[in-house]
Amino acid sequence: MKEALSVLCLALLVSVSEAAVTKPGIGEFLGCLRSWPSPESPITDDIFTADNTTTFLSSYLSYTKNTRFASPNYQTLMAIVTAKHVSHIQATVVCAKSNGVQIRIRSGGHDYEGLSYISSVPFVILDMFNLRSITVDVPSKQAWVQAGATLGELYTKISDASETLAFPAGVCSTVGAGGHISGGGYGNLMRKYGLTVDHVVDALIVDVNGKLLNRSTMGEDLFWAIRGGGGGSFGVILSWKINLVDVPEILTVFRVNKTLEQGGIDVLYKWQLVSSKLLDGLFLRAVSQVVNRTIAVVFYAQFLGRANELVAIMNQSLPELGLKRQDCLEMSWLNTTLFWEDLPVGTPTSVLLDRPSKPEKFFKSKSDYVKKPIPKEGIKKLWEALLEFNNNNIVYMQWNPYGGVMDKVPAAATPFPHRKGNLFEVQYYTSWLDANATRGSLDMMKKLYEVAEPCVSSNPREAFLNYRDIDIGSNPSNETNVDEAEIYGSKYFVGNLKRLMEVKAKYDPENFFKNEQSIPPARVKQ
Repeated sequence: MKEALSVLCLALLVSVSEAAVTKPGIGEFLGCLRSWPSPESPITDDIFTADNTTTFLSSYLSYTKNTRFASPNYQTLMAIVTAKHVSHIQATVVCAKSNGVQIRIRSGGHDYEGLSYISSVPFVILDMFNLRSITVDVPSKQAWVQAGATLGELYTKISDASETLAFPAGVCSTVGAGGHISGGGYGNLMRKYGLTVDHVVDALIVDVNGKLLNRSTMGEDLFWAIRGGGGGSFGVILSWKINLVDVPEILTVFRVNKTLEQGGIDVLYKWQLVSSKLLDGLFLRAVSQVVNRTIAVVFYAQFLGRANELVAIMNQSLPELGLKRQDCLEMSWLNTTLFWEDLPVGTPTSVLLDRPSKPEKFFKSKSDYVKKPIPKEGIKKLWEALLEFNNNNIVYMQWNPYGGVMDKVPAAATPFPHRKGNLFEVQYYTSWLDANATRGSLDMMKKLYEVAEPCVSSNPREAFLNYRDIDIGSNPSNETNVDEAEIYGSKYFVGNLKRLMEVKAKYDPENFFKNEQSIPPARVKQ
């Protein structure tokens, strides 16, 4: 892998001289940036252009998580601004807008389709990774977290301040707080405490005019829209103020495998009937994955309590799993974050602070929502589709249970609409290391998605924004077709799309903040 990336880097460096040709507005845009008044924090050292070949490429790759997008387009990518101060964000927005340059905002680089750092028109990447400040206030059970902080950094900071406070966000420690929260990120505390956006009480955002706004100055309609309406449509999120949640000093986790021969299909079918009805403090994920050309179902659980109580609950609700006390591990909340990343017991929590410097694999993901149990025949068909993937692919289907608090929050409370009525959410995922396998892998994902269609939500077939999927509909990089936006928008936002478009028309009527799946202004129709 390392050798392949080295070859890639050399090829890219050679191509710079050919590709770094005329870019509309580059001189004016850079001149505007460099003249921006910010004596306490000059922006000059934080602007990277293609003529700084080595630093430009390393800056691009450092927060590119999907190798499918590891080759920057030198014809369109004009600059990367690694903002270190709010004035750098303001300058980038104002200078880009006045010079007809598009911006893409990147926090952790986990956009599944790379829309936070690729475009087919002249654009600049506004990188937020330097803006990673986190302040935890234990007495109020609140924290401020900047957009460039990772979940691993946030979890560590919370744990350092209190062993009985947490935040209900995702299980991938390198995800950036900016995009994760913007899209309605979820995690294993979802059934007890809901989503990230359900705990946001304030925010700082730079709007289309370069103004820094908080909740009181932005207004409640915009504050509603940014809590689940996704990053890149309404402005640049600088930071979030979040409410923290209570957890016990000791939690319990387990990981139990069931193969086909061990009755895996029967256990998985029963899982559908009980997982959304368990105690709110119990999250039980089911993952169907290909192992040695057969299917194994791995059940991951987290319980806000001790092991003996968990064993009793499971043996009453899902005795088919055969859970034993020795399957369970008791640990602190911070250590559960290592468990969910499949790291060995005893791994130091300092790994949560690691930030990879380059993409490690090609991958593709899709999502679905399930509202009624999938029959065993349907499960078999899904498994058959998983088994058709190339032997070298990692492939799995992850089922995440709903119920609990998710059934109690109204669908319109935030832009994230997937609440009551869902049994579970599905993520389909495959990854590969050989670029030549890309076309085949993408085709197989489409086939798996087609096989699942009779089993999942319909009209619309709902999808999770943070598992971005370009296949469900998109616009060109620099166009806003409302009809097309309503196709993907209805899947991501269901009945909340209309209000999002109205907010967009009020705060960004010229549609400056855009990407291929952004929210268009309601009155713009091209």
